[in-house]
Amino acid sequence: MQAMVLPAQGEPLQAVELPDPVPGPGEVLLKVHACGVCRTDLHMVDGDLTEPVLPLVPGHQIVGTVVEMGPRTTPGFAVGDRVGVPWLGGCCGTCTFCRTGRENLCDEAVYTGYQKNGGFAELCVVDARFCFPIPAGYPDLQAAPLLCAGLIGYRAYRMALDQPGPAPRLGFYGFGAAAHILAQVARHDGREVYAFTRPADRKGQDFARKLGAVWAGSSTELAPVPLDAAIIFAPAGELVPAALRAVARGGVVVCAGIHMSRIPAFDYADLWQERVVRSVANLTRRDGEEFLALAPAVPVRTEVTPYPLERANEALDDLRAGRFEGAAVVVVS
Repeated sequence: MQAMVLPAQGEPLQAVELPDPVPGPGEVLLKVHACGVCRTDLHMVDGDLTEPVLPLVPGHQIVGTVVEMGPRTTPGFAVGDRVGVPWLGGCCGTCTFCRTGRENLCDEAVYTGYQKNGGFAELCVVDARFCFPIPAGYPDLQAAPLLCAGLIGYRAYRMALDQPGPAPRLGFYGFGAAAHILAQVARHDGREVYAFTRPADRKGQDFARKLGAVWAGSSTELAPVPLDAAIIFAPAGELVPAALRAVARGGVVVCAGIHMSRIPAFDYADLWQERVVRSVANLTRRDGEEFLALAPAVPVRTEVTPYPLERANEALDDLRAGRFEGAAVVVVS
């Protein structure tokens, strides 16, 4: 099969021919149609995430068709089914975290496109228990960003709303793949969206307004009103104290990325009056089930820029530079 492989961190992906993978017990073999490009892929390629199993096929927002079932694979999918594969690719199932619905915190969790080969390839083997059926009506390209930008964004969204009040005003710091999905969910729920982008990113601010943001401006500005909650999608630690100053008393700031630059010191006054800072770690299968049921009801529409498999490096470079709106997706077949 053709694949794009990361030989070492800090190096570009290489187009190589690999043996076709064979599904083991509990696994399915997928013919990959499309795979979303995530900032997590960028962090892994650039060396911000330090534990990849190399050489590695990246990609963890996979849409594909089941072409073979491994032995003793639990019924649930069949050959010919179209499925989606997220970042979380497995867990122990027996630890305290797994037994209490927090499998995303399992010490033995493994991740697609990080410890297991991912979707920047023609074929991919995945654990059948960690796949989701793709909602009808979503083409492959539009479905791919739902599987990480959507799922982890949805988890961050739920955490932002985990407070006593109704939280009608939400701020999104960074308006990329996740924020452009969650803005639609928030508007569907009747909430106001305030979008913060890089200071010179007028195009991104216009994109946010197009998706219903009532205000869009620079991350160096304050919104015109106090926010009830803020989600930080950009991997910039300096946004944490900025977001704390933007939220009202009792407000919640959620750091939604897997990696963030160093958070600078800030005055206790910025945190005081029961403001909360929390992080999001990965996702659970429950998040996937809930969000993929919600997305068609909104309905969520993903803005996608496609790249052929052999141009995966270009997709990563364009993501790093912010050259597209919404999400990038590698088209495989």
